[in-house]
Amino acid sequence: MNVTLQKKLEMALKPTHLSVEDFSDGCGLKFRLVIVSDSFDNKTTLASHRLVYDVLKEEMQAIHALEIKTYTPEKWNAIDESEKTKTVY
Repeated sequence: MNVTLQKKLEMALKPTHLSVEDFSDGCGLKFRLVIVSDSFDNKTTLASHRLVYDVLKEEMQAIHALEIKTYTPEKWNAIDESEKTKTVY
């Protein structure tokens, strides 16, 4: 499922950074996402998350939990490197 999520997000959002982590002990039911994309420019956090959910609409039927962190490249570059390592799962 990791690969499917990654491919769909890459195709739809053209991220400059993407992290997809399965934190369900390999069951493929719980994921953490960190996505950096221009697609989030001028969008609220809620609107950005809705965009991600729209991209993963089919997969959401099988996913039990999804943690999402979305950033524009500008916001991502403004984050201190030590904070990025905490942000990237």
